[in-house]
Amino acid sequence: MTKLSIILSLLLITIFSCNQQETNKKNKTNEKNKTAMDTNPLLAKFDTPFEIPPFGKIKNKHYIPAFKQAIKKHNQEIDAIISNKEKPTFENTLVALDNSGDLLSRISSIFYALKSANSNDSIIEIAKEIAPFISKHEDDISLNPKLFKKIKYVYEHKNEFKLNTEQNSLLNKVFQNFVRGGSNIEDSKKERFREINKKLSLASLKFAENILKENNKYNIIIENKDDLSGLPNSVIQTAKEKAKEKDLHGKWMFTVQKSSLIPFITYSDNRKLREKLFKAYINRGNNNDENDNKEIIKEIINLRIEKANLLGFKSHADYILDVNMAKKPKNVYKLLNKIWEAALPVAKKEAEELQKTIIKDGKNFKLEPWDWWYYSEKIRKEKYDLDQEELRKYFKLQNVRQGMFILANKLYGITFTPLNNLPSYHKDAETFEVKEADGTHIGIFYTDYFPRDSKKGGAWMTSFRKQSRINGKDIKPIIMNVCNFTKPTQNKPALLSFEEVTTMFHEFGHALHGLLSDCTYTTLSGTSVARDFVELPSQLMENWASQPEMLKLYAKHYKTGKTIPDSLIEKLQNSSNFNTGFKTVEYIAAAYLDMFWHTLKKQDKNIDINQFEKTALSNIGLFPQIVVRYKSTNFSHIFSGGYSSGYYGYEWAAVLDADVFQAFKETSLFDKNTASKFRKELLSKGGTDDAMSLYKNFRGREPSIEPLLKRKALLN
Repeated sequence: MTKLSIILSLLLITIFSCNQQETNKKNKTNEKNKTAMDTNPLLAKFDTPFEIPPFGKIKNKHYIPAFKQAIKKHNQEIDAIISNKEKPTFENTLVALDNSGDLLSRISSIFYALKSANSNDSIIEIAKEIAPFISKHEDDISLNPKLFKKIKYVYEHKNEFKLNTEQNSLLNKVFQNFVRGGSNIEDSKKERFREINKKLSLASLKFAENILKENNKYNIIIENKDDLSGLPNSVIQTAKEKAKEKDLHGKWMFTVQKSSLIPFITYSDNRKLREKLFKAYINRGNNNDENDNKEIIKEIINLRIEKANLLGFKSHADYILDVNMAKKPKNVYKLLNKIWEAALPVAKKEAEELQKTIIKDGKNFKLEPWDWWYYSEKIRKEKYDLDQEELRKYFKLQNVRQGMFILANKLYGITFTPLNNLPSYHKDAETFEVKEADGTHIGIFYTDYFPRDSKKGGAWMTSFRKQSRINGKDIKPIIMNVCNFTKPTQNKPALLSFEEVTTMFHEFGHALHGLLSDCTYTTLSGTSVARDFVELPSQLMENWASQPEMLKLYAKHYKTGKTIPDSLIEKLQNSSNFNTGFKTVEYIAAAYLDMFWHTLKKQDKNIDINQFEKTALSNIGLFPQIVVRYKSTNFSHIFSGGYSSGYYGYEWAAVLDADVFQAFKETSLFDKNTASKFRKELLSKGGTDDAMSLYKNFRGREPSIEPLLKRKALLN
């Protein structure tokens, strides 16, 4: 054997050995991944009815490994798009990108839904740990020059691809998202951009964590029965059972959760206790302790300004509004100013009337914010003979929910069937299958209505899975409504205030937006629309809640089952605009505050949070008897909830919903043709077209503000 032959033989043996080692390594990796898929329920196929998340099997320990594995898989999918040697097309780039990350989206949807609805210390710590990974992963995609180059090619050659409206919307939105995600900024600044995103994600989490702790921390424990004076028996019983949950037997507990706070400040004769609870609520996150949010706000505001500037915008508001219907801050201010100018004089007259009532009541103190609810309730009873507690008896939670289902059936022909065999994350959560009139499956609807320590405050809609079509397969939505309503007691079922009733209808509107989505691409489906457009379907639903014809379908006395009498409906109708000045002013003040924070153009590391807020609200003429709906330190919508520079959106959408409801008034309350058109032209479309185009497709014209001002009784 020659020397050369020996060398070649040894070389072949070495190559074979290396290949074998590589094969063994790959096999081990695949085996490891397979084992992870088999043992981690978040990574395995959901072998459940309708592929519902298997909540009973999911443990907190599963989340971090699942996130890491899903990020790895998503990176592989992105790499496949980038390495594709074919010329970039809509299909091999945009559709492939929209279909990628399905596993990560699934895990994220579950985790963040439960973080809000059923959290604990472990979940909070996991959120902190995973936030930097998620932030980095998102930046790795949006700042990937090779991926952006392909997207940009398709964008610049869009006319060659003969795209339909939905495809064009996807292309425009993805391209826009990449530009807004930093793809066009200088390479030297991209590392700082990443750092900003990471810091913002952690700061937002910390803000939310502090508010959850504050909600659970502050309460009033009453031991003396005399301090319960004025409170209805149902409110007292709820407080007694809340205290019992905390092993405070023979006492009564009132918390800063609105379902407890509002009844207390509305009915309690004890002014000092009203003040104490109200101040605890309004000062959450502002107590110079471990839960204080002032430094976090300072960090968030400055980081948002820096990020907006890096992207070429003057302010965070300019950055956010660029993709909303409003487009520019001046357009938001124009709307707010018009409503503020109409509402402020009304609120001042209401304050004068309340002050007169205080004097008439034999008191000589000056009206304060914690007096407003108490004395306005006295005036309501006097003017309209309307007792809110009497009204509650007709709003048993289950009846109200059934009323919503009846309404959805009358408008869209859909049905809701309770299912008791589906996995659930908490005993309070209930499930329903949603079907078309012909029995076709639409999706699954979860409801979770009662407050608990593990749930953040407020009300919202979210999804465990969004609707889409992937490779010809229909992906059906799994939608959830989460609220914090008055709980049932030992003696009574959950009886809602009318404000809670409208909140339930509101969130159901969001749910329908998600359930009735009929889009191809996940990026555009359901509620993936402009922030100031997303509240249209939800606020539209509120309109039906108070209509006499609708009330007679669901408002039944919880004991007798008798339908709400015409006399009570008339009182409710007559009082519908009572206190409207107060309600409008406290909300608009918060919308202004959001804009004032986010139209700042220069960073200020030494800004005084409380002083800024005080000056800003003083400048618009907010008077001390009304407190802004959310002070900065507990304004979760804008500092941890995705509504920064967007809180005005409720009022922007109110213009739209009042105008849309006018279309039903022009026909009939349950007109199927109008409802069918609304579903077809708007509700099912998600973000597949420009929001104003969708609106005009339904209404035939741009919206008018007059129906809203008329509804609020603010039109001169």
